[in-house]
Amino acid sequence: MTTVIAAATAMTNEALVSEFEQGRAPGAFHHADHVRVAFAYISHFSFLEAIEKFSAALRRFAISKGKPNLYHETITWAYLLLIRERIARTGCTQTWENFAARNPDLLVWKGGALADLYRQETLNSDLARQTFVLPDRGRDLEFLGPRT
Repeated sequence: MTTVIAAATAMTNEALVSEFEQGRAPGAFHHADHVRVAFAYISHFSFLEAIEKFSAALRRFAISKGKPNLYHETITWAYLLLIRERIARTGCTQTWENFAARNPDLLVWKGGALADLYRQETLNSDLARQTFVLPDRGRDLEFLGPRT
């Protein structure tokens, strides 16, 4: 575990959410740090509130760093959905440390969990950046759009 994640781990979910809502993120805010903050939102709010609040805070954070185009809705929502599902599968409340130990694939950016669900060209698309796109691994591209 990196020092940045270890420092974020020491914070409660509530404190981490509060810090992020104020535009402060742990460390350099790499992928695993995003997952840690997303876990905090899911642990602190109902799932629908977590999607709304984390997505909005992440957009504000990207804008504050002068990089508004970094926000990616499909990636954001997909990770929130994966985190929520993984928490639900255990059937119990988890600490970040337990969750991270049980789900190392969610902490890996390149070749991580989304690589099994999405084709790279889908994730690279403007559509996926702007709106949540369902996983498409194995689906025929012809059926990704509306049928005419």
